[in-house]
Amino acid sequence: MNTREIITLLLLLWTSTSVLGQNNRDTLLNNTVLFKVTAENSTKTSYIFGTHHAFGKSFFDSLTTANKALSASEILIKENLNIPGHTAEEIINSRKKVVKWRTYLDQNDLTFIKNLFAKSPTDFNKMTPAEMYAFLNRHFKQYICLNKSSNDTSLSLDDYIGFKAKEQQIALYGLETSAEQIALINEDIAGMPKRTHKRRLKNSIAKIRSENNKDCGETDWYAQMKMDYQLHSPCSNTLILTDRNNKWMKKIKELLETKNCFIAVGLSHLMYDCGLINQLQQLGYTITPMGLE
Repeated sequence: MNTREIITLLLLLWTSTSVLGQNNRDTLLNNTVLFKVTAENSTKTSYIFGTHHAFGKSFFDSLTTANKALSASEILIKENLNIPGHTAEEIINSRKKVVKWRTYLDQNDLTFIKNLFAKSPTDFNKMTPAEMYAFLNRHFKQYICLNKSSNDTSLSLDDYIGFKAKEQQIALYGLETSAEQIALINEDIAGMPKRTHKRRLKNSIAKIRSENNKDCGETDWYAQMKMDYQLHSPCSNTLILTDRNNKWMKKIKELLETKNCFIAVGLSHLMYDCGLINQLQQLGYTITPMGLE
């Protein structure tokens, strides 16, 4: 498990307009993760792409329209940039506090974790239970649901899109830092009892060990483009979705006014009434679902 994997797996667990209100467009809306963003009084054409962090190179390479949209853009806007000196791995390894995992895991599960991190540069003893849970869930989706090989060191979908942008000399912009994202992971479950942490970790390890893919519905519907954006449903997580979306929109709005942007963020940030699709429309932008062939 390489450095980029640890960074990506820890982060981001969460984790009707005149265009979208038409019946034929509604069908396309729920079968795509790519949308064109335009405004009547602007010559700029931007795109917003909903990612799933467990996917990667082969998935994005198969999306001809998304690749063309990225190539036509001047700037790639991501949730986070892995800046040397400020990565999740470096933040975790710099901590003084060591977690006593024996109070959270039995001996068999602790041995499993030690083996899982045997070749990792990240010191799992300095991860919090919330961070470990996020990691295990992402590991399950990648290696069980998507059958990623243990020797596969390819980038996550978000980082691969960033790699493609760098190859084409497209500027990159991060909406938040690794430190901010790590803080959110922990703040989201602040006050959770130890017994709940223990139960969640045990269940996650059991899923990975059993290699049972019955809980792979999330990756299945993303791969098959069977999502429901629920644009009229309220956001259920204020900290992870509503507050972040509102903060991001202030930055995105400024960039859209001057650049042809490709915005790649977790799919959940496009969904619900607080999502970026609704917020962009409220600012007067036309959001057009795009086919991915």
